[in-house]
Amino acid sequence: MLDSHNKILPEWLLKALLAAVIALLLVLQALGTFGALAQSGRMVEKIKTELVVGENHFYRTISLQAGDTLYINLSGISGNFDPLLAIASGDDEIETIRKDYQQQLQMAIDEGRDPLVALEEIAGELFIAWDDDSGDGYDAQIPFKVPADGEYLFIVTAAPGTNSFGEYQLSLGLNEPKIFTEEVQETGDVIAALQREASKFGVAVQRVTGTLSADKQFTFFNLETFLPGDTLYAYIEGISGDLVPILVLEDFGGKPIRTANLTGQDNNGSLQYSFDEHSSNYRLYVESFGDDNKTTTGDFRLIVGQNEPEVLSGQVSDTGGFDLIRQPIDVKVGLKIDQITDVDQKAENFSAVADLRLEWQDPRLAFSPDTCQCAFKPFTQKEFDDFIKETGSNWPDFVITNQQGNRWTQNKSAVIFPDGRATYMERFTTTFQAPDFNFKKFPFDKQQFYVRIRSLFPEEFYLYSNDVGYTGMGDQLGEEAWIFTDMETTINSVDNKPQFNFRFETVRQLTYYITRIFIPLLLIIIVSWITFFLKDYSKRVDVTAGNLLLFIAYNFTIANDLPRLGYLTFFDKVLISTFGISVLVVVYNVVLKRMELNGRGEQANRIDNVMDWLYPIIYIVVVAILWSSSF
Repeated sequence: MLDSHNKILPEWLLKALLAAVIALLLVLQALGTFGALAQSGRMVEKIKTELVVGENHFYRTISLQAGDTLYINLSGISGNFDPLLAIASGDDEIETIRKDYQQQLQMAIDEGRDPLVALEEIAGELFIAWDDDSGDGYDAQIPFKVPADGEYLFIVTAAPGTNSFGEYQLSLGLNEPKIFTEEVQETGDVIAALQREASKFGVAVQRVTGTLSADKQFTFFNLETFLPGDTLYAYIEGISGDLVPILVLEDFGGKPIRTANLTGQDNNGSLQYSFDEHSSNYRLYVESFGDDNKTTTGDFRLIVGQNEPEVLSGQVSDTGGFDLIRQPIDVKVGLKIDQITDVDQKAENFSAVADLRLEWQDPRLAFSPDTCQCAFKPFTQKEFDDFIKETGSNWPDFVITNQQGNRWTQNKSAVIFPDGRATYMERFTTTFQAPDFNFKKFPFDKQQFYVRIRSLFPEEFYLYSNDVGYTGMGDQLGEEAWIFTDMETTINSVDNKPQFNFRFETVRQLTYYITRIFIPLLLIIIVSWITFFLKDYSKRVDVTAGNLLLFIAYNFTIANDLPRLGYLTFFDKVLISTFGISVLVVVYNVVLKRMELNGRGEQANRIDNVMDWLYPIIYIVVVAILWSSSF
């Protein structure tokens, strides 16, 4: 009786509550199943490819149902790609969309309107929906509510006025809004397909010409990146001379993959190769056929096609669009000599403080400004090296071929712009060889000073041009012994590598040589001449003998400034002539003294009276002869 009163709930109520809980669980399970069924339309697809300058990629969706929502996110992942995304009806003609969009945009530009402002009007007229920068950074996003059953087109292109390019990722989520906010796994479904033919995607033809000679028997052409499934077609033909060209496709390691006309049986050949993976740094190597006795030479034409088999016939029209051959990059080289710190004539070198600037554009260095929210990226040397390594690119590294010893660098820096433009700056001090010194006209000589900068890469990678606005001489060169009169730059090729030559010309400041050498020398000669008016021949012998010692001292003074030359300078000739005349004057005075001692004094006086005036004339004639023969 006590136990029954202690029960909190009766047994029948407990059974009822348990039944209710079980029923609730069944309902929740059913709801969960329904929710899962409700999500059965969820699809996720991700497409990654590359868009080059001027391309428009068109995608056609599967048949969508009214009320579905297609979430589209378009983001650039390489280069400086600034994407624009637009959606059109699947019933529209792709070529009509392309033509109308390009024409209206060009019309707005011709009218002087801002293309980005005009875009709103143009896109609103041509497209169902469009977007430029709604996503992260420059990414485009559209949550597209499907208005009616059917297929739709959407267009991937670069924002107007940007000329941007690069790889992009197109993320599509059908009824999956998480595509905008988090990393969502693909479901394996196909939501949209690239209309390759209509987009003119992956089909290109390019033709180039070249020349092979006895001095240059081969060349090569670097190819742009090929995607899996792409096929390369190439045709080569000699078009002048007796050239028989050999064509070889080499991979990134220089390994031959395909060859054409290897045995030289004809003046043309063709090859093809299909890529099964993402392939970079392949090249087409062209060589003239020949043997030890004769090498064929002349001009050739090369036609390269991507997914265009008609190239093999050699009779195909250019498709325009993107390049298949990576053209050599033009590098503007600028050199400014700020200060000449030393000119060592004896060692035949000079030291200078200089600023070097290189400017070039490489698409592989391009980046999207939204990744750093910056208009350019500055780098120190180490940071720049790391950036180059990350991009898988090169930079136009160089060597100063007439540099002696170390190059002491005060500062190195680089700046990269979104479109791949790059500027490299270096301020340095070093010593340069000057083997072009020529002292034959010393001290009235003109000297040529050179700085020679040579690329480490062949001309197939980089070509040099002069940065006219930068190259020159500073205002305060700090070298008082020289007057800088002229300068010029030339570009040539050495061992198939471009070389920049900066030449400047100097003449000597003659004040030192006139006041410290020529005037004292002239005074010594005048003193020697004045002694001719003395009739004491013994004194005259003493004075002229002393002059010989002075001339020897002058010769040693000049010799300390110049290298041991294998030829005579103008000043050497003057000193030697003066020295010789002085020796003859000593001999002459000794002869006169002997004549005087032998009682022939009157005859000696008559001879001496003539020589009093003939002596300076002899000097003038000798110097005139030396001048005319040297200059």
